[in-house]
Amino acid sequence: MIKLYENGVYVVNGKEIIDAKSPDASQFSEAEAKKGTMAYNILASHNISGNMDKLQIKFDAMASHDITYVGIIQTSRASGLDHFPIPYVLTNCHNSLCAVGGTINEDDHVFGLSAAKRYGGIYVPAHQAVIHQYMREMMAKTGAMILGSDSHTRYGALGTMAIGEGGPELSKQLLNKTYDVDYPPVIAIYLTGAPQPGVGPQDVALAIIGEVFDNGYVKNAVMEFMGDGIANLSMDYRNGIDVMTTETACLSSVWATDDKTKEWYVIHGRPEDYKEQKPDSLAYYNGMVYVDLSTIKPMIAMPFHPSNVYTIEELNQNLEEIIHNVEKSAASQLESDTVRFTLSDKIRNGHLYADQGVIAGCAGGTYENICSAANILKNHSTGNGEFALSVYPSSQPVFIELLNNDSIKNLMVAGASIRSAFCGPCFGAGDVPANNGFSIRHSTRNFPNREGSKITDGQIASVALMDARSIAASALNGGKITPATSIDYDMNIPKYKFNSEVYKNRCYFGFGKADPSSELKFGPNITDWPAMGSLTDDVILKVVSVINDPVTTTDELIPSGETSSYRSNPLGLAEFTLSRKDPLYVGAAKEVQKGEKARRELGSARMGLSEIGPVIDKIKEKFPEVKEEETSVGSTIYAVKPGDGSAREQAASCQKVLGGFANIASEYATKRYRSNLINWGMLPLLLDGAPEFEKNDYIFIPNIKNIISDGTASFPAYIVTKGMKEITLRIDPLTDEEKKIILAGCLINHYRS
Repeated sequence: MIKLYENGVYVVNGKEIIDAKSPDASQFSEAEAKKGTMAYNILASHNISGNMDKLQIKFDAMASHDITYVGIIQTSRASGLDHFPIPYVLTNCHNSLCAVGGTINEDDHVFGLSAAKRYGGIYVPAHQAVIHQYMREMMAKTGAMILGSDSHTRYGALGTMAIGEGGPELSKQLLNKTYDVDYPPVIAIYLTGAPQPGVGPQDVALAIIGEVFDNGYVKNAVMEFMGDGIANLSMDYRNGIDVMTTETACLSSVWATDDKTKEWYVIHGRPEDYKEQKPDSLAYYNGMVYVDLSTIKPMIAMPFHPSNVYTIEELNQNLEEIIHNVEKSAASQLESDTVRFTLSDKIRNGHLYADQGVIAGCAGGTYENICSAANILKNHSTGNGEFALSVYPSSQPVFIELLNNDSIKNLMVAGASIRSAFCGPCFGAGDVPANNGFSIRHSTRNFPNREGSKITDGQIASVALMDARSIAASALNGGKITPATSIDYDMNIPKYKFNSEVYKNRCYFGFGKADPSSELKFGPNITDWPAMGSLTDDVILKVVSVINDPVTTTDELIPSGETSSYRSNPLGLAEFTLSRKDPLYVGAAKEVQKGEKARRELGSARMGLSEIGPVIDKIKEKFPEVKEEETSVGSTIYAVKPGDGSAREQAASCQKVLGGFANIASEYATKRYRSNLINWGMLPLLLDGAPEFEKNDYIFIPNIKNIISDGTASFPAYIVTKGMKEITLRIDPLTDEEKKIILAGCLINHYRS
């Protein structure tokens, strides 16, 4: 049973829950009680603004992987970087295979090590650990704050408040700037009871996601875990729930700590990094998710979102109806004439079968998940048919212990393939299914346009998210979707021993040892950001893509998979922008960009874009004071709710390097995507109601520079190609720093100046 409270709540002594609207709550002060949360105390200790409503956060450490750190360091270099002022971990867990694009993946790794030496960083070579497992094992501290350039930056179960953001936010920290954000809502996640045998952390996480994503209950909030149920969960179990909080669209998470947390730090050789952490005797929360762990059943998140959840029991009982609904919803999402998504062909004798199972990454590849899968499969077989199972331990220390207790042997004998630490299965670069393949995965996401899908090329594959235990149970049955609660297995997990020698012998620990004489090593794919101009007084936008899906993910804005290899090359990567959603976008954006380039170099946009002439003439009829040579011409996209999913800054920066000046949306799916737009100098515009403009329409926004400077909330714009039809656009409040960045044209321009 999961219950969402309609109102705020007071929690007394960590147990008594009082509805904020009830008479019993009148004795309390909300303003004072909100200081009793763990989140408040952590944020207060890291805020330097002096104003808890407008936070300016300095983080204790940061982390990036090999498809983000090059761009971050390049941005920071262009802005004046001379050393890493805080511990900055560079892991190599996304392009570890070095399988695409010739030398460019390993070139990035060489660059990363050279940057760690020059600027004083921590470098974790490929196959040593996935980013978040390393940060758990080596960097998390109770009460600390960590910023990462991966959306699943979550170490709340260890008492650390961690946030995943786009690269420019990390650049700000490297430049001794701050992370600026309004004080977030704090939502209590009250856990009680104990999970049933066979129910794993992914089941609990998916159950919560299913309740809170669509209604935005925890959007941009901090999820604060408490309750007597925490004591019934191991640390691996807590970490497994915690990392999936990203899929709720929350800002961050934090958990109460206890003796199990303390033991975890002791096992990992860092007892000094533990402290007891819990809410004060009185704490106010903006809402509460009440979770009775004993009622959670094995779950499955069907394509194409982690919130598309069912119990496996429900799926099996209503299989044809649910599959029909999934196919219908998918057809609407994919909007494609080149592929026909189907799962009906996976139904055999009344049961749903998967082609593949994968247990991997920061969510699935933890010690206890893999031990449990090994216990289920011990002395059994995954079969020699179509179904295949792959297992990726999350770090070399985890791998070593799985070898020591024979879990790896038991899995291999059963027929599973064992890989090294790698994040590929989470974003479509590892164990990619066959066309029309259906994979069950204990990983983080199952969005469309991932897992090898190239809709425009007629390729489609899909993923359902499940817990490692039920994936192993399904493997016992040749891929037939089976809940782990339906089988008997040994639930005993050998005690974990952490071997730190792996990291000591292979990783580079350079924090505090910056060497300016050490040269950066570049490969041919590592390029600088192109020059970007500042915001002009007025702006003309051409609508080059209109996306009417309820939600647009960052995977659809800039695809993952093999395209990730080009993230060190801004112009090269930009060629893939919207390629699996709107293949005509890149060409259309480039055409508009010709006009802006001509304006800046020749003084007239008409000389590069002939169609802009009549548009400018129409504008000058109404606004004769407009100076053609000083009015920027750029492209924009409209999407209902863009930016769900990954923190990747490239979802915005690729639009910018193609001449994108704005997004127009009903709302932004995440704070981090909106921040990415701002940091790349793009206008995060909002529109109430359905758009009156269409693709290829031109929109004129007068006085935009003053609008940004003055913080004007709503303002008129004009659809030029519809007779200067007036519409109203909005921008949610911007911080002073954000205003300066947009006015300068991007973060690099602002800090360089």
